[in-house]
Amino acid sequence: MKQVILITGASSGFGAMSARALADAGHIVYASMRDTEGRNAPQVAAIRDYATQHGVQLYATELDVQSQPSADAAVARIVAEQGQLDVVVHNAGHMVFGPAEAFTPEQYAQLYDVNVLGTQRVNRAALPHLRERGKGLLLWVGSSSHRGGTPPYLAPYFAAKAAMDALAVSYAGELARWGIETTILVPGAFTKGTNHFLHSGAPADKERHAAYDKGANHGLAEEILTNLAACEPADADPQSVATAMVNVVNTPYGRRPFRVHVDPASDGCEVVNAVADRIRAEFLRRIQLGDLLFPQGKVCAAGAA
Repeated sequence: MKQVILITGASSGFGAMSARALADAGHIVYASMRDTEGRNAPQVAAIRDYATQHGVQLYATELDVQSQPSADAAVARIVAEQGQLDVVVHNAGHMVFGPAEAFTPEQYAQLYDVNVLGTQRVNRAALPHLRERGKGLLLWVGSSSHRGGTPPYLAPYFAAKAAMDALAVSYAGELARWGIETTILVPGAFTKGTNHFLHSGAPADKERHAAYDKGANHGLAEEILTNLAACEPADADPQSVATAMVNVVNTPYGRRPFRVHVDPASDGCEVVNAVADRIRAEFLRRIQLGDLLFPQGKVCAAGAA
């Protein structure tokens, strides 16, 4: 069934790949990003060209996840043009790399704003519509870093992603009786093909950054990146994340999985999440809230809870 889909952070990486894949699958897709008339104007043109060449319903739209008015306007546009919104994909995010101490508190706050508060702004814009319809899907693009075998030097990003995952889990229970489904898509580390590491931010405190690079941790940054890349199979393809997203959206309502892991490096997050999600399900049943595990009491796919 054709779905109307909003994807945040769709100018590049997983967002751009998924927007095209979902449009190719026959859905109506709004690939959102900030600064559509400035820095991202080439991406807007590329989306327009792709839609024309492939005959798909793929549209670029302005949405800055750090602005509530921007999120409100993007959702209002979609509903006005399509009459509905079915799927919200929380994909927008930013990564940083460097010693935890060298990042300022303001940088931690900024990462949290993009990766966590951004989802809250979009939810506040979209959920009134989804709740009124009594149906919909929130698809959160997380990271295996929140529970996997995490390397150092990614602390602000990992902390934000862990917070986003906790928020997604809480929302899942709160929205179930409204008929709104939740799937958390958990990619592992893809060091090639997304520019995720290439475009990562650096610590603002250059003096402390240099102290780590010249002191006991001399060479650690290079070790982390080199060894992390070595764990990634040669055939690891970030397009697999887009494929997984299409599969989730195409799964019939009420049977979508709670989590989907796409982790070529197998960092262990899937193992830990299996335990955590089982305990969550058991506890909800123990306190007589087991119906919150499924939208409107629907039976979910095997392994979803």
